[in-house]
Amino acid sequence: MNFLVKLAIFVGFYAVFHAFILRRFIAGCVCRSRATLEGKTVIITGSNTGIGKETALDLAQRNARVIMACRDLTKAEAALKEIVEKTGNKNIVAKHLNLASLKSVREFAEDINSNEPRLDVLMNNAGVMFVQTLSKTEDGFEMQMGVNHLGHFLLTNLLLDLLKRSAPSRIINVSSMFHRFVGASGFDFDNMNGEVSYSPYGAYGQSKLANILFTRELARRLNNTQVTANSLHPGAVATELTRYLPNWMQMFLNPIYGYFTKNPREGAQTSIHLAVSEELDDVTGQYFADCDQRMPAEAAQDDQAAGKLWDVSAKLVGLDTSD
Repeated sequence: MNFLVKLAIFVGFYAVFHAFILRRFIAGCVCRSRATLEGKTVIITGSNTGIGKETALDLAQRNARVIMACRDLTKAEAALKEIVEKTGNKNIVAKHLNLASLKSVREFAEDINSNEPRLDVLMNNAGVMFVQTLSKTEDGFEMQMGVNHLGHFLLTNLLLDLLKRSAPSRIINVSSMFHRFVGASGFDFDNMNGEVSYSPYGAYGQSKLANILFTRELARRLNNTQVTANSLHPGAVATELTRYLPNWMQMFLNPIYGYFTKNPREGAQTSIHLAVSEELDDVTGQYFADCDQRMPAEAAQDDQAAGKLWDVSAKLVGLDTSD
């Protein structure tokens, strides 16, 4: 065997070995908790696909009553059927929730408050990412801000009394490391609706910063209620969220995207950790990634901005949330 053949074999083994190590690193954490959720009720928004579906599957395996809050009920029913078949848990329901419509949010919350005796975990998971052109929700909000933040802001507030009656309970807001790309100037209240200038990536980052600021202020307001609120970055996950990217970018990314990102099951682990892990019973107002508490960007630690965002958001959605 000549030198070039030996070198090629060595390089091949070296590449495969390091690719395996890299993939293990990308996969991130695994929730180790064996906690069961018998007798507990969980709402997961956007749970018909991606990390929301994988979270619903895991919590169903823990015997929770899982309410899948989804915009597309046809897809939700298909996902529900799959989860029931895999877990044997028939206490799963799908309900319509369109976070781009405040009317839909109010109708969903009224249904829950009227028909559910308890709510132990509210997971605000649904979202849209990188909408390429300025689009508006039914109520005139920039789409990413409207769905990712304002819809969940209203939903959470409308369900707070039920969460408090069910305490100890948890609120989990799925954010993103993209909140770090907003910049040192922090949350841009003057361009909250994307009308001064619009960037699909800047607007997404702004909405994800809003998730963390909302969590921070929510935790403050829920002090001494035994209702906790935490946010998280799930990691770079191969889900349908990339559907808004330009076609040329999808064609470039698709061949490699699945290898260099987490799959939905891997991406769901931090969400699951925050929902079930016993050591987090009293942890609130924090930001997590890969099942560990992390420090968010400086802009996400601004208590003054968090309070202002709360007041602005309450006004936008028509809600009185004064202390």
